[in-house]
Amino acid sequence: MARVQLAEGELNYQIDGAAGKPVLVLSNSLGTDLRMWDTQIEAFTQHFQVLRYDTRGHGQSLVTPGPYSIEQLGRDVLALLDALQLDRVHFCGLSMGGLIGQWLGIHAGQRLHKLVVCNTAAKIAGPDVWNPRIETVLRDGAAAMVALRDASIARWFTPGFATAHPDQAKRITDMLAATSPEGYAANCGAVRDADFREHLGMIKAPTLVIAGTEDAVTPPAGGHFIEEHVNGAEYAQFHAAHLSNVEIGAPFSQRVIDFLTANH
Repeated sequence: MARVQLAEGELNYQIDGAAGKPVLVLSNSLGTDLRMWDTQIEAFTQHFQVLRYDTRGHGQSLVTPGPYSIEQLGRDVLALLDALQLDRVHFCGLSMGGLIGQWLGIHAGQRLHKLVVCNTAAKIAGPDVWNPRIETVLRDGAAAMVALRDASIARWFTPGFATAHPDQAKRITDMLAATSPEGYAANCGAVRDADFREHLGMIKAPTLVIAGTEDAVTPPAGGHFIEEHVNGAEYAQFHAAHLSNVEIGAPFSQRVIDFLTANH
């Protein structure tokens, strides 16, 4: 683990793989941390130097007063790249990380080689979903995070996966219970307010959209919308719920590798 100093605090990051390979940045979902990508690291480091980080408000990164915005979280990524003197990278983000990826594609496309957005949408739910959750988390604190953890198994994984791989499901959902309530609520505000439906045409980096057929949080329709509005975007779909990278494992990793290493 390492830290980059931002104006308001430290951003936690980790680098795996050999220097000199193309850099792939991985961005976590709401309520997890950089360890949500552990399943991918062995495969990804055969081709890339992998840079993953804890989004502001998560893991060991800074927690500042909210609500946050996706622009703010995107600028954290740019600050990380600047601090590590990385001019251009591949970027892969899931759910909230996919929103951050869309913002980067729209506003900082010159920093991207290729973009992968997974289990996400240009607009994820609305205030009717997010405001009650924010209110509950800020009121009940750690107890609310435990309750969210217990409810998240059904949202994040298919019943078959959760039953067959309880240790993996627990490893991921325990990240949610350990997340700062203030940081989680602030990031809920960022997701609530993000809406890129009118701006996707500005993304010029080659883009891969990944969806899960059983994803009730960000159904495939949201992925198809991105695919249809980003010129030349590719689309892949797996039988999975929201955290398709964990549930699918090697086939997910290989699809990302194939896309990033192809000559576009």
